[in-house]
Amino acid sequence: MVVFYVIFAYLLGSIPFGLMIAKIYNVDIRRQGSGNIGATNVFRSLGLVPGILAFGLDFGKGTLAVYVGYWVGGYPQLILLMGIAAIFGHMFSLFLKFKGGKGAATGLGVLAGLTPDIFVIAAILTLAIILVTRYV
Repeated sequence: MVVFYVIFAYLLGSIPFGLMIAKIYNVDIRRQGSGNIGATNVFRSLGLVPGILAFGLDFGKGTLAVYVGYWVGGYPQLILLMGIAAIFGHMFSLFLKFKGGKGAATGLGVLAGLTPDIFVIAAILTLAIILVTRYV
């Protein structure tokens, strides 16, 4: 069953939400900006609302993978493997010929599911760095 759950998490992570959102706007996000399918490129290429939506969905798939791990048994190794599988799914999507995003939003979602207190600290530091440097 462990293999099944890890494959599930990988496939969940493989869903290219940034690409799907961009298609709503008739844009191939892989040909815009950095060419990346992630939330940052969606934000830069399409604006605030699509960017936030892409971030939320990518974040959510990381968190969901971890929560499913808790739900199906709660073994720390399984939970961690499922989180890693979701990140790898985002970075090496089965649906995009094993290409994808950088895994930042999905990784933050995994972190939030694993250690919410550390996630809050990381989120505050990340926002501060972005605001000061104007670089994501």
